[in-house]
Amino acid sequence: MIGRLLLVGYSLLFYLAMPLVWLRLLWRGRRQPAYRQHLGERHAVYPQAPACRPRPLIWLHAVSVGETRAAAPLIDALLEVYPGHDLLLTHMTPTGREAGRELLVARPERLTQAYLPYDLPDACGRFLDHFRPRLGLLMETELWPNLIGAARRRGLPVALINGRMSARSARGYRRLSSLMRPALRALSVVAAQTTADAERLQQLGARQPIVCGNLKFDVTPAADKLQLGARWRQAIGRRPVCVLASSRDGEEALLLDALASVRVTDLLVVLVPRHPQRFAEVATVIASRGLAFCRRSAGELPGSQTQVWLGDSMGEMAAYYALADLAVIGGSLLPFGGQNLIEAAACGCPLLLGQHAFNFAQASEDAIACGAARRVHDARQAALVAAELFAQPAELLAMRTAATAFSQAHRGATLRTMALIEQLTVKVA
Repeated sequence: MIGRLLLVGYSLLFYLAMPLVWLRLLWRGRRQPAYRQHLGERHAVYPQAPACRPRPLIWLHAVSVGETRAAAPLIDALLEVYPGHDLLLTHMTPTGREAGRELLVARPERLTQAYLPYDLPDACGRFLDHFRPRLGLLMETELWPNLIGAARRRGLPVALINGRMSARSARGYRRLSSLMRPALRALSVVAAQTTADAERLQQLGARQPIVCGNLKFDVTPAADKLQLGARWRQAIGRRPVCVLASSRDGEEALLLDALASVRVTDLLVVLVPRHPQRFAEVATVIASRGLAFCRRSAGELPGSQTQVWLGDSMGEMAAYYALADLAVIGGSLLPFGGQNLIEAAACGCPLLLGQHAFNFAQASEDAIACGAARRVHDARQAALVAAELFAQPAELLAMRTAATAFSQAHRGATLRTMALIEQLTVKVA
């Protein structure tokens, strides 16, 4: 009874907050016009009735770019194992939607894309009734009570895959346990990344989570991007290159200032912001420090006098890692939770991790333990350790070798996740 009342209250608050949600959406649309497209899908309002589909749909929700790219090996496996099904891929961001489109450029006839509607009872119902998927797969931490409840009422099995739950997130969910516990218990399968994730999800209400590993380890860097990075490296020469990868607000300034205080001869710093709407802002940060810089979007490579290269491009992270001698993982210098260090390791790039990598806690500890990464307290220490490593090429080479071995040793999550999905489809067939 308490859970029902909380769900009603949650839904009512969500309805009341919608004017603010729309204002934020339109505000983001000023920087990223793509946010102003497909607006009806945010409330499951579609321009036409669903066409008669010759094949049933499997629905996979990947909220943004990171989750979408992590799902790539699973998408390939789903299309291969279920040739009689098409794939409905949903997102919440335009960049996630674009990443999904790129993944299936060779098979567009089997792909349907849409935004997942906001977690309102009527919108969730319309979404499921419009597409009528046979199976729902939610990536990582997409736990929406109304959506899961609507699926349960329609007899649609929903699984949480690549599930993660940091200690920090678990504390927040625990405050809403009466609301979240029924949603977690309604899931047909919970496939967790690590034992710690499984334990936290079970404490919150999930039934018998199974540890399958992290799908990100199964993502193979695109060969053309690695080749691009190698060409950059050849053009730039032997000067040391430090990449701040997928940086978040405020981190660029911290690292630039810290690196300015240490002496690394001929250092090239590459800044790759996590969000494209921040590209212009980061360019201003660089210019305000009087540093000579150029932008990837201008099509020019750094010259001998260039101090900073702004990586204002999308989908080229593997190329930046292939170029780098060392990468500082963004989102970990400030309390954002850290970005995907696994992609860097798969490219054989040595890593520096800040104190705030809680979104990749187990992967971070494993990378440090095997010698692929080092932990730093702040940007100042990151600069000092970077200078130390640039003076020790043998140590950098050892870290590079360890990074490659680390990424290879943790593969296999796709096979384990597919085994659970196949069991589930047999049960509901």
